[in-house]
Amino acid sequence: MNFRVIFDITRTHLTTRIKQSAIAALGVTFGIGTYIIMMSFMTGLNGLLDDMVLNRTPHIHLYNEIKPSPQQPIDFYAPLAGQLNVVHSVKPKRSQVRIHNALPLIAHLEADARVQGVSPQATAKVFYLAGSNELNGIISGIKPLEEMRLFNFDEYILHGSPKDLIRNRNGILLGAGIAKKMSLAPGDRIQVSSTNGGIFPLKIVGIFQTGLAEIDNSQSYVNLKTVQQILGEGSNFISDINVKLWDMEEAASMSKVIGEQFKLTAIDINTANAQFETGTSIRNMISYAVSITLLIVAGFGIYNILNMFIYEKMNDIAILKATGFSGFDVKMIFISQALIIGFIGGILGLLLGYGVSVLIDHTPFETEALPTVKTYPVNFDPLFYIIGISFALVSTFLAGYLPARKAQNIDPVEIIRGQ
Repeated sequence: MNFRVIFDITRTHLTTRIKQSAIAALGVTFGIGTYIIMMSFMTGLNGLLDDMVLNRTPHIHLYNEIKPSPQQPIDFYAPLAGQLNVVHSVKPKRSQVRIHNALPLIAHLEADARVQGVSPQATAKVFYLAGSNELNGIISGIKPLEEMRLFNFDEYILHGSPKDLIRNRNGILLGAGIAKKMSLAPGDRIQVSSTNGGIFPLKIVGIFQTGLAEIDNSQSYVNLKTVQQILGEGSNFISDINVKLWDMEEAASMSKVIGEQFKLTAIDINTANAQFETGTSIRNMISYAVSITLLIVAGFGIYNILNMFIYEKMNDIAILKATGFSGFDVKMIFISQALIIGFIGGILGLLLGYGVSVLIDHTPFETEALPTVKTYPVNFDPLFYIIGISFALVSTFLAGYLPARKAQNIDPVEIIRGQ
């Protein structure tokens, strides 16, 4: 088999029917390009939605849950032991919101090699007061630098910085929904009334917006010590501990151990976002299903074009076989044509997909729910491009191989006799 002669014949076939060759290559181009555009945009959008929730959700959340006692007084009455005792209107037992021995617990967690960081919080229910406006909500005391390092807190701040809380002991980062309802802006003063009746004046050093209305309309952040003062508690008062791990997959097992060991309610990230994870899985499944369908449709289009291309070359096949070319040589000629079309079309498809993805990535995207997002999200994962060019070569090889097998078995005498 002379590869040079086969390549020359392949090139001649492609250039003499340049229109058909171009149509076949464009079929590959648009199929691969559409696949890359869809996957880049859909996975980029899913990544944005995931980050909105997962970046702000601790891998393990520790707190004291107020719940009914598992054992009621009647359970301790010996004569009724072992019998079915039904108690109606069970009230939650009286317990403290604070985490007992929180500071030693935090030190213990920070010493664990699996833990990336620990962020303690103290939470209080308050009323926001500004003039005649009054709004109920929640105020959380945090360590700003830890929240910024572990949970990308600074990405949600429209005005100001978490560091402004450190510089201003009586500063507050206000939710965008609260600021809008109460007509407040950075630099203004707001009063916070606690449930025990105390009123504390605070200065607005910044405004944040997470994109989740439930949080933005009620939540605000201050220094940890500020909340402790509002609640009238000491410096060891901690109501919540948020833990971030190096490996999120360890959260479920680790939360169970910590909860049992320290008698706390420990919620791992998978449990806290079970519904969200289901929605993400469904979106990803739809994206991959549509993309694979596009590739399959493109593959059938390529097959039809090459199949017709070969049938139009029946006379050429007969002449080649009559002049001494074997059936294998004929098959290699048409497979070579298919691979060349697939390679050229695949490269053009990669360029088309990348170019449109860059265009989408620079297209303005403005919404009040996501103020920090300025353009449409796009995922430039190299895997999409590897899959695209691989499918282009595999599909065109199969599309050329199947009809080329028929060409291999053609009897040149019957073709010439038919002419």
